Amino acid sequence: MKRALVLVSLCFGNLLAQAEFQEVAPEVFVWTDTCNAYVLRDGEAALLIDLGDGSVLDHLDEIGVKRVEWLLLTGHQRELLQGVDRLDPRVTQVAAPKEDQALLETPTEFRKWNPSLGDTYSVHGASYVRPPRFPIKVDRWLAADEVFEWRGKTFTCLATPGHSPGGISFLLDKQVFIGGVMHDGAKMTNWFDTEWDYGFGKGLDALTASVDKLISLAPSTAFPSHGTVIHQATEQLKTYREKLVGFRPDYLRGYPVDSLSKRGLHPATRVTKVPRLVQVTPHLYMFGPEMAGKNFAILIADSGHALLFDCGLFPRLVLERLIGDMKRHLGLKQIDACWISHSHGDHFTLFPALQEHGVKFWTMDTIVDKCENPRAYDYPAMIGAYRAGFEGAKIDRVLKAGDVIEWEGYQLHIDWMPGQTEFGNALWLELDGKKIVFTGDNIFGDPADPSQNGHECVVARNSAITEEGYLVAAKYLQRLKPDIIMGAHSVLMTEPAAFIERYHDWAERIITQYKDLLPDSDYAYLFDPYWVSAYPYRVDLTKETVQAVQITVRNHRRLKQKHHIALKLPPGLEATPAVLEGTIAGKSRQTFLVKLSVTDRIAMPPGVQIVAFDITLDGKRYGEWFDFVVLAKE
Repeated sequence: MKRALVLVSLCFGNLLAQAEFQEVAPEVFVWTDTCNAYVLRDGEAALLIDLGDGSVLDHLDEIGVKRVEWLLLTGHQRELLQGVDRLDPRVTQVAAPKEDQALLETPTEFRKWNPSLGDTYSVHGASYVRPPRFPIKVDRWLAADEVFEWRGKTFTCLATPGHSPGGISFLLDKQVFIGGVMHDGAKMTNWFDTEWDYGFGKGLDALTASVDKLISLAPSTAFPSHGTVIHQATEQLKTYREKLVGFRPDYLRGYPVDSLSKRGLHPATRVTKVPRLVQVTPHLYMFGPEMAGKNFAILIADSGHALLFDCGLFPRLVLERLIGDMKRHLGLKQIDACWISHSHGDHFTLFPALQEHGVKFWTMDTIVDKCENPRAYDYPAMIGAYRAGFEGAKIDRVLKAGDVIEWEGYQLHIDWMPGQTEFGNALWLELDGKKIVFTGDNIFGDPADPSQNGHECVVARNSAITEEGYLVAAKYLQRLKPDIIMGAHSVLMTEPAAFIERYHDWAERIITQYKDLLPDSDYAYLFDPYWVSAYPYRVDLTKETVQAVQITVRNHRRLKQKHHIALKLPPGLEATPAVLEGTIAGKSRQTFLVKLSVTDRIAMPPGVQIVAFDITLDGKRYGEWFDFVVLAKE
């Protein structure tokens, strides 16, 4: 391996990053900034595979290159191509994966102002793709198994999705340019680009199939988009495949998902005179098996006053009949309140109907704004995504972790309980001689089945790092020692002690697996898609020319970190400050207030526009990883 003679220093405030050419194969050089940009040289001409921020273009003369004839892209992500506007289209043509065409030609279509559950390339409304800020002009779209020829070199185009939905690799003899398929050390490039659904493994399975395809071709060397050149590539790919296959059972949901709709009557319950409702204890009722998956549990006190635990995913007409039947048969007089277990909208889709019955809404302080201002967040399953007929739910009583509420002779204990999402809480009480805890979506399954471990799903976009989520939940339940766990979606769990232990063991195991799969020593940087984030995520500038946005930078490490974050803005928009620099103490966050100003409304493109964070952290250039969106012109 040879190095070019010139070393280039790139200064970012107090941060120092270094870039240099390395000759990684005969006439193949790599330049690293936001990604690896590979330069294949033929005399004074070159072909690039991925571009990064474009700084490679400033140094090509150091290796004798005068012109770039082609840029081949391995995927759609911004850091692979964010410098593409620096290319001279009269000299350089661009080729990209056909399957990523929409992401490159119409990138803002994948940043919705009003997200919905079924949005393309989203996890329940939260986009998992990271397209460029502006459309990319592509001269040639490359399909699977197509042959691309350049100056006597023949590249076979291999469809290798998994990191990018349309990811493509380029096979050149026994060498292969693999984009984000694998990082050296038989590891993933990152996790959040492969999380394509709500815990069912679609992206993971696509990635594994791509690894299988590459193994079948037995490459000797692989050139990844991030990290060092991968030698003994076939052996590493085989090891990587073993890791992915071994990881899959723990990643997928820890209970048979389709069993919810196939269960019979739980042996601990009995039918009531109210259709669809079964009795758990003398004062506690929930939906029976015919309403599996819906959200409704209710405590009816001797006085006839009631407390509802989540309510959603079924028609208003059913709710009205339920209320009438409970008044006739169960002594219901008034539902005082509905407690919301966590931030997902399917737990309060019947908010307006309940309001008309005088029901108040309670939840914990960290959940309130997600219910009231869901569009301000880039999380899955916000209430707006359910098209339930309302934009937000006003919370009447804000609870805090540790609160104990006196209600109808009962003591209701409120605790922070993350798991499936950071933004959850638990409510527990002593009721009818049992310690009962309501846990939302944090744990599901049948405690009597020793093969089940109870985790609902792993979704990084739920703000759900396991150490701060499922592991916390497991330890909480270990301390609480409940007799009954009331899960949301009509999941009843009795005699749960051993189940809780399996749940805890699974949480510790999945943490170990992510640490082994991801190449950063602080794996959360490659798991968490929000370590630089904006509030609000969607900034409306259609009526006001100035709006404030809070940018939060998180340090996952135990040691302090330095950051340099440049806001990349659409035309006609200005940010003050436009660059965020600082040092953050270990395991903490820093929030910056940024003023966005429309300076030229005519210059701004219409519709939703992407503002990207170009990130450098402790001298490492990440590029335009994360974003928020603005709307200044319809």
